[in-house]
Amino acid sequence: MEDRESVQQLPVDNIAAGDKQNAPPQSDQALHDHIVQAESLASDPDGQTEVQRTHHGVDLSIRSNLRHDISAGLVVFLVALPLCLGIALASGAPLMGGIISGIIGGIVVTIFSGSELSVSGPAAGLTVIVSSAIQHLGSYPNFLTAVVLAGALQIAFGYARAGILGDYVPSSVIRGMLAAIGIVIILKQIPHALGRDNDFEGDFSFLELDGKSNTLSELAKSVASASPEAIIIALVSLVVLIFWEKPAVQRYRLLRLIPAPLVVVLLGVVLNEAFRVLFNDFYLKAADGHLVSLPVADSMSALWKQLTFPNISALFDTTTFSTALTLAIVASLETLLSLEAVDKLDPYKRISDANRELKAQGIGNMISGLLGGLPMTAVIVRSSANVYAGGRTRMSAMVHGVLLVIAAVCTPRLLNLIPLASLASVLLVVGYKLARVEVFKAMYKAGREQFVPFMVTVLTIVFADLLTGIALGMIVAMFYVIRTNHQNAVMLVYAHGTYVLRFTKDMSFINKSELKDKLKRVPNDSHLLIDGSQAQCIDSDIYDIISEFAQSTTLRNIQLEYKSFDAKETHIASPH
Repeated sequence: MEDRESVQQLPVDNIAAGDKQNAPPQSDQALHDHIVQAESLASDPDGQTEVQRTHHGVDLSIRSNLRHDISAGLVVFLVALPLCLGIALASGAPLMGGIISGIIGGIVVTIFSGSELSVSGPAAGLTVIVSSAIQHLGSYPNFLTAVVLAGALQIAFGYARAGILGDYVPSSVIRGMLAAIGIVIILKQIPHALGRDNDFEGDFSFLELDGKSNTLSELAKSVASASPEAIIIALVSLVVLIFWEKPAVQRYRLLRLIPAPLVVVLLGVVLNEAFRVLFNDFYLKAADGHLVSLPVADSMSALWKQLTFPNISALFDTTTFSTALTLAIVASLETLLSLEAVDKLDPYKRISDANRELKAQGIGNMISGLLGGLPMTAVIVRSSANVYAGGRTRMSAMVHGVLLVIAAVCTPRLLNLIPLASLASVLLVVGYKLARVEVFKAMYKAGREQFVPFMVTVLTIVFADLLTGIALGMIVAMFYVIRTNHQNAVMLVYAHGTYVLRFTKDMSFINKSELKDKLKRVPNDSHLLIDGSQAQCIDSDIYDIISEFAQSTTLRNIQLEYKSFDAKETHIASPH
């Protein structure tokens, strides 16, 4: 009777009774009325919901949070400006294309967005695709036609409810993505803080464009060729950023109203101009790429000439459509990942509408393509800067878009005085907040199932790229999901001469091994009850195993009985 000793001994009452706790019955009509009532309460003429307007007693209306949003919008603008220019430069596109993309992302996408804190603009993850597509299509106007088509596809994705894909990315992978981006920001901004501005702002790939160097080698070179002027400006900027958040500074109402990054940028300009006046050759020069390089137009007509428009004849080239599909898929994936990440950073834990966001991105990319802008996505660097700067509503992203317009039209010469070392210090603080040591400690304490996918995601993003890191992290996370679901899905108990094989959860192909192991334990000349009352879904692979076992019961003199399989029982070939 060794087989029986290896099986749990339970009272027969436990076998007969199901483990489900039934909820109070509710009619379909009552459920429908409840949903309709909830939707009517949530809807609002301004396009917001009650959940968004108030959260645990906090008023989240735009009017009440304007002060916070203006301050955060200014910070996002300072972060976004060099990124827009750098990504355009790396893509082989006109610099104004990056600015236009940032403006459309900040204003148009924000209006239709499904998120309160997400900020859109040109994305570093698309630079390789964009650069290659411009070459294959023959010209930038031809490429813009593909961007317009990609936007139309994204709108179609939104109506097809493809936004649900973002919900299938595990939390450990999302947290790993955020931490990895923080690390990459730090690694990429240290050279700028040290005065080595060879690499463009917004580059987040481990391998450099030349294919010979990488992030770590560039870091070593920047240390060896450090510029004293840049170091001074960066260190002063970091000190201001750190101490500006201290209670000793924040207790003064006037200082609380001034964003620290604005102080840092102004201080950087003043210091560099002072170096130029006092020390002749000891300052950061625009010719060496150490300052912001916004295109300057002397008149509105000159500004208009900087715009590029799509070439409609490219519609007759099949390569245009394949490029559009690639852009639409990659941009949508990056947007959904960013949206998931921003929801985790949101201090008010609001849930974004992913399908609405895809439609907003589609509208933005169509308009951006028509006006000569680069393709855009929701960008985690801008969005995280928005959160950490205190943004509360979508108005902060709108402010950043308006400031980009002002920068391009009215103040390009003034903005071109800003040292990249000052902006690097702002991004270094953002990177530190994303990749705090406490994040790694918390994930480690959460257990191996959370920590391993988290670390795989972090390392792969840092040493490869974003999408590869997400894909590999999801594979590892899926391994742990399968392993967890593989265990304890089948329970075999024995009492009063009857073996009961009970499915404790939904059964799929990943439970085949456990099911076969339990069936092997059932001895000859016995009575077996297979109870599926706790499983709502049973995979066909499970049916096949049970069917094969049923065919062997006659030879083994096992009496087989089924319980709560309902119509599913007809799929099983019973020997009786």
